[in-house]
Amino acid sequence: MGFFAGLNNEKYDRQYSDRELMRRITDYFTPQTGRLTMIVVLVMAMAGLGAALPVIVSRIMDLLETRPTPQAIALVGIGMTGIAFLTWGLNWLRRSLTVRAVGDVVLELRTKAFRAAAEHDLSFYDQFSSGRIVSRITSDTNDFGQLVVIVTDVASQIMQTVVLGIVLFRVEWRLFLVMLAFMPIVLGIALGFRKLARLVTRRGMQAMADVNATIKETVSGIAVAKNFRQEASIFETFDTANQQSYQVNVRRGFVLALVFPVLNAVSGIFVGILVYAGGWGAAAGLLSIGAWYLFINSLEYFMFPLLNLTSFWAQIQGGLSAAERVFALIDADPNVQQTAKQDVPPLKGEIRFENLDFRYKENEPLLTKFNLHIHPGETLALVGHTGAGKSSIAKLIARFYEFQAGQLLIDGQDIRTFDLQQYRRQLGIVSQVPFLFSGTVEENIRYACPSCTGRAEILEMARKIGDGEWLETLPDGLDTQVGERGARLSMGQRQLVALMRVLIQKPAIFILDEATASIDPFTEWQIQQALDLILQQSTSILIAHRLSTVKAADRIVVMKQGAIIEEGNHETLLKQGGHYAELYNTYFRHQSLSYRPDWVNEKLASTPLPLAEST
Repeated sequence: MGFFAGLNNEKYDRQYSDRELMRRITDYFTPQTGRLTMIVVLVMAMAGLGAALPVIVSRIMDLLETRPTPQAIALVGIGMTGIAFLTWGLNWLRRSLTVRAVGDVVLELRTKAFRAAAEHDLSFYDQFSSGRIVSRITSDTNDFGQLVVIVTDVASQIMQTVVLGIVLFRVEWRLFLVMLAFMPIVLGIALGFRKLARLVTRRGMQAMADVNATIKETVSGIAVAKNFRQEASIFETFDTANQQSYQVNVRRGFVLALVFPVLNAVSGIFVGILVYAGGWGAAAGLLSIGAWYLFINSLEYFMFPLLNLTSFWAQIQGGLSAAERVFALIDADPNVQQTAKQDVPPLKGEIRFENLDFRYKENEPLLTKFNLHIHPGETLALVGHTGAGKSSIAKLIARFYEFQAGQLLIDGQDIRTFDLQQYRRQLGIVSQVPFLFSGTVEENIRYACPSCTGRAEILEMARKIGDGEWLETLPDGLDTQVGERGARLSMGQRQLVALMRVLIQKPAIFILDEATASIDPFTEWQIQQALDLILQQSTSILIAHRLSTVKAADRIVVMKQGAIIEEGNHETLLKQGGHYAELYNTYFRHQSLSYRPDWVNEKLASTPLPLAEST
């Protein structure tokens, strides 16, 4: 439809039939059988009471023809008042049970949706906006909950209509059949809007997800936007998404707004027909005035559930669309495929790539027939220009992405057979931009292993790095609040916390995507000490940007366009005068000791380190 140009489904979206949706929804409500049974009983009781009201009114009309006694009128009034209070109490109890049952189901659904999102590999987040995923977990699960509440309300009204229909049939079956003949017409009109309503509602939710995604991305990058004075630009981006959402939802409202007026007009025609037919029957003595009034009054009770159903059609279709979107997230196939989930023993850290092919996108190969053997306990540095494939190798070892051909073996075992959670417990990874969560320094250090070690041991490890001077720079030591994403710490402090987080984990395999951010020489010396502690106990893959890290490696692998073109140690590669020598002169040479201040050289000389540079 031209209404919704520019809106695209996610690749993992799928359409479910109404039968499949109802089956899935029913599965979620199966644990709520007790509450649902009680709700059904209450609905039936309310239906009986609701059907009794027009009957009582019709009886009053008949009594008025026979000059009733004051006592009879009072008794009827008391009965109607009692019915009203009893209906209120039953309705309150029904709604309370419904809210609790729906709350439990939404809690489970949201939990499963979040677990599914958390278990997806990084390639999933490369393809799909995290803002849209958040929208499915939060907004869509709420819309699903509203669907259930609305359906129980409409079901109560339909049950009431069924009970009243039985009464009307017993009063005057011919007039009842006339009234019943209206129902297929009304139902046909309502069902005619079903598919269109589902489509426009789904598009409206997609437009809202775009708005959420824009807001999330903008807020996350607000510091960059302000730095480059792009406030107007980010507002324009938001305004574009917001205007599109506005236009889509206005058109959606226009489509859905047609339903109620059409049915209201049709019901008016039916009332006119019923008034004529009933009046003719009353005049002919075929039914009483009270019975005639009962049918006219009951038509509203018959029409109201259908009118209510159509007036809430937007919310109902919104709930079904929300269920589709949440189920699609839960059912999305993972890109990383595991052939088994066998237990992972303590790893030695041997890594072998055998004729491995890898690409991020179709027809854009990055690694082709790639071979690399990393020995247990070896420290391997990967160097090369941006796009050479260094980070891809690290991500494949971490099993964040799926390779397309070949094998990746860890300790001689196919990585695809490992239980991923157990495997990743033996990995230590520090990304190029260390991410810290809001909380204290100690909480971030303990993040991967909350019970690994005591506070005293953490302090002891921290003091091995630069004599603990980095801790003294923190206002409250290990209790220092790091702020959102570690904003209260310097880049060097963030890197040290991230390295400490890996250090207490004692991983078998360590992956470092070394940051390129400029830090002072003293902080670099501290970071090198932390690295030394980790490298002593693990197989390490270093994507190196510092000369000190490169020279500390047992072996340097030089990459270009996804292939290994040189390998060896620092001195050997320099003598070859090849690509590594070119990289050294371009990126690393200025980091040598001759470029450092005298006080740094003195500090390094007074504190001998296995990883310290030699002139």
